[in-house]
Amino acid sequence: MSSVTFEAITKRYEHQDIIKGVDLQIRDGEFMVFVGPSGCGKSTLLRLVAGLEEVSSGELRIGDQVANDIPAARRGVAMVFQSYALYPHMTVAENMGFSLRMAGLAKAQIRDQVARAAEILQITDLLGRMPKALSGGQRQRVAIGRAIVRKPGVFLFDEPLSNLDAGLRVQMRLELAKLHRELATTMIYVTHDQTEAMTLGDRIAVINGGRIEQTGRPMELYQRPANRFVAQFLGSPRMNLLPASPGPDGRLILAGQAQWTVPLPESVNPAACAEVGIRPECLRQADPGTPGGWTLQVDLVERLGDSTLLYGLVPGLAAPICAKAERTVAEPGAIGSVTLRPEPGTLHLFDRAGQRIATV
Repeated sequence: MSSVTFEAITKRYEHQDIIKGVDLQIRDGEFMVFVGPSGCGKSTLLRLVAGLEEVSSGELRIGDQVANDIPAARRGVAMVFQSYALYPHMTVAENMGFSLRMAGLAKAQIRDQVARAAEILQITDLLGRMPKALSGGQRQRVAIGRAIVRKPGVFLFDEPLSNLDAGLRVQMRLELAKLHRELATTMIYVTHDQTEAMTLGDRIAVINGGRIEQTGRPMELYQRPANRFVAQFLGSPRMNLLPASPGPDGRLILAGQAQWTVPLPESVNPAACAEVGIRPECLRQADPGTPGGWTLQVDLVERLGDSTLLYGLVPGLAAPICAKAERTVAEPGAIGSVTLRPEPGTLHLFDRAGQRIATV
């Protein structure tokens, strides 16, 4: 196993900076997830670790070694790509053992290591098949097995589940989590899917525009986002954001309507607050006329089975609202308006630069 350390890492293509001074310590045996929108630089960071791209400046360490100039084949890492990239003329066993054969290992040793990897991934009965006879999930297991047999210090996964259907993605997420527990090896996983990030990672690095916006444990990032970008990127549906301005008596006024106010602690300057954020599940149903309640005029009901999403406008609030409600309120034609009340301690205050000031 190996740790991975980025120190002031940059990557430049011609005159454009793609990675802009990344500092990050990935601990030995940790499952780290890089998450962010397409084009943010997360796959480029992974390729820098793999040695498929050169570091423009900064220091990359794998374990105790500076890896900037170490060839990819000698870095002790194994990468699983979005594309399975299996050799179509080779059996599953031959695909998994190909790198070991190129390294000159004895046939018996190759056979033992392939058998062990197949047992871990529960694909022993597939070893004699050709890739064309496998499903998408089975092919991805073979690609992972090809990495396992190399016994790397670091596993790198570049959106490995994006080609699978929804059911298989859930199943493979469970398999990857189980694999990490069994191997206890450092894993770096790239995805744009925040559900994968939240369910798989020991820690998450949220990346945007070549920079790390925030790093931390999944629920830490969800409950205490550092800024507006992290707050809205993590969570589905997205956090509601409402414009705010200073009001009387140390309060905030939402969208210019004095009847919708937010009390603030003395430590928070109302003039510094530009937006208030609240997650849909933190808007609780209340009886009509409840003090501090918001009357949501429902425009759309989205029934998800285990929960219901309500979309609409609150008179006096400029931005549309999404609230997560009990499914019992979602009978067709049964909703015209719903009274909602923000749960105390769940309002996130952001300044004009989008940085979180406090949660109240």
